[in-house]
Amino acid sequence: MEPKEWMMNKHIVLKNEKIEILKQQAEKEEKELLDTLSNQEVYDYMVSKLNYCRRKNMNPGQGTNVDIRCGDICYIDFGLSYLYEIGYLHFGLILSIQKGKAFVVPITGSITKALYKKENKKSHMMLLGKIEGLSKVSACYLNDAKWINSSRIIDVKAHIPVDKPLFLAIKQRIHEGIG
Repeated sequence: MEPKEWMMNKHIVLKNEKIEILKQQAEKEEKELLDTLSNQEVYDYMVSKLNYCRRKNMNPGQGTNVDIRCGDICYIDFGLSYLYEIGYLHFGLILSIQKGKAFVVPITGSITKALYKKENKKSHMMLLGKIEGLSKVSACYLNDAKWINSSRIIDVKAHIPVDKPLFLAIKQRIHEGIG
């Protein structure tokens, strides 16, 4: 069955205790997927899956042993992703914290010379430059900003003071992208 059919028939499947059929299909398709991925992709997928298995039931903030605050750049498990979405383990900048959730904008160190030339107010990326605590020149994916359970945060790696122009510019670009 297609996922949409599974969703539409959830009550029938659960009532008739046919969940094993769904599990078998999902496990088969996951194995087929894994067979098509590179070793790097399998590694990222499996580490993220392990994190999910271990952190799924953690209360917000329980995943890391450090206090997080706005402006922190953290190592985050963004989980599985669809095409053109951030996924797996990446850095992310905390823009806001509310009730155990953090609003984060993903950061990458894999930037190209094209970004230097293309960067403008309409771009989905924003060049950040070299940030103390990170090893590469970085950029953030403005259109992948989202709320996450703070248990996805693995560790804090750097910090951008919230009163500095760079942090304020990132927040402004996020606001512009939403509006």
